Amino acid sequence: MSVKVALVGRPNVGKSTLFNRLAGKRLALVDDTPGVTRDRREGEARLGDLSFSIIDTPGLEDAPAAALEGRMRRQAELAIEEAAVCLFIIDARAGVTPLDEAYANLLRASGKPVVLLANKTEGGAGETGLYDAYRLGLGDPVAISAEHGEGMGDLFAALEPYLAAEGADASEDETAWDDPLKPLRVAIVGRPNAGKSTLVNRLIGEDRLLTGPEAGITRDAISVEWRWRDKDREWPVKLFDTAGMRKKAKVQSKLEKLSVADALRAIRFAEVVVLLLDAQAPFEKQDLQIADLALREGRALVVAVNKWDLVKDRDAFLKALRQQAERLLAQAPGVPIVPLSGLTGAGVQRLMPAVTRVYVDWNARVKTSELNDWLQEAIARHPPPAVSGKPIKIRYIAQTKTRPPTFVAQCARAQELPAAYKRYLINGIREAFDIKAVPIRLILKRQDNPYD
Repeated sequence: MSVKVALVGRPNVGKSTLFNRLAGKRLALVDDTPGVTRDRREGEARLGDLSFSIIDTPGLEDAPAAALEGRMRRQAELAIEEAAVCLFIIDARAGVTPLDEAYANLLRASGKPVVLLANKTEGGAGETGLYDAYRLGLGDPVAISAEHGEGMGDLFAALEPYLAAEGADASEDETAWDDPLKPLRVAIVGRPNAGKSTLVNRLIGEDRLLTGPEAGITRDAISVEWRWRDKDREWPVKLFDTAGMRKKAKVQSKLEKLSVADALRAIRFAEVVVLLLDAQAPFEKQDLQIADLALREGRALVVAVNKWDLVKDRDAFLKALRQQAERLLAQAPGVPIVPLSGLTGAGVQRLMPAVTRVYVDWNARVKTSELNDWLQEAIARHPPPAVSGKPIKIRYIAQTKTRPPTFVAQCARAQELPAAYKRYLINGIREAFDIKAVPIRLILKRQDNPYD
């Protein structure tokens, strides 16, 4: 386990900008609006030859514990508790504020080592604030510019003693995709207020993510490492909690556009996508668009129906849901539908078995001999239609890759084969080899003519 370093400070001092700088990627959302970060986000960071885990936190604000800002502050306090060292960031251009002083006292009381950073000092603009930082009593401030990368050498010198003392591991984790120790990446997606964060908290058994009655609390796509216990074995899983995705026409603000882009990125990098529906309004148009997006990206799909505790006639409602899924998600026949309640925990234990089943199908590989035997039977049962009086011949098929299963068929006049016949072949592969709920790609390749 690498050493954890928490970025702490009031809103809009540049914590997420520094997080992205140290992680070497634009992982955290960055905007001029204060309070963009609401959950604590973890990532792997590197500074020189130091390697460590970095935790981005919400801006510390003085608010009642029950308010949204108070719950955000609790996230920052939890990050301080689990970190080995804290980077306390102030805005050197604004100078030391009363809120900075209050949270300097909080960090002192935590007993954790603190490195004081005066951010936004590029061009000497924050020189006055830099000297003002001495009165916080947290040692010599380190002048940096997270946006421009200035002062990283001084930050390295300030961090090195703490990380060396904790035994930071600078080694890279280079596991292969099929390594059993590599976490299964699962993205939880859906419309706002469907209960995605509540479900993730229920799965992992702790209040890791910020939740509440307000819609649209989650902004970043937050990854959470978890070990799922199945019978007598544990499996590593990386859960991605994402921002709710509304209809494109309703997404106006720059910040919401960034949040949706982060959710789309989580879908592209996931292996299994769990589409979370609200049982009180299932299969709305936006739900179907999200499902279609995940399938077009080649991800395996599971449909989870949340707030099941509010449903009255559950058997009849579940039967109706399955019928709707068959009609509305024809591109993923047999998609698992898991009714559950993230709030009470009912049915949650059925989600991961469904996820692992579709993951196995997503990695399915079919022998070439069996494929070609099936192809001859399928053609004999329903031959390809003739186009302009000339028959279309499909001579050979083979699987070229998995994740998702992809097949290439050698076909004379491939460009003229009707789309309906291509769907017939895809559905035949699904039925013959029991590959459900995952996208299947069939590529028709024109057969080379040796006499050309």
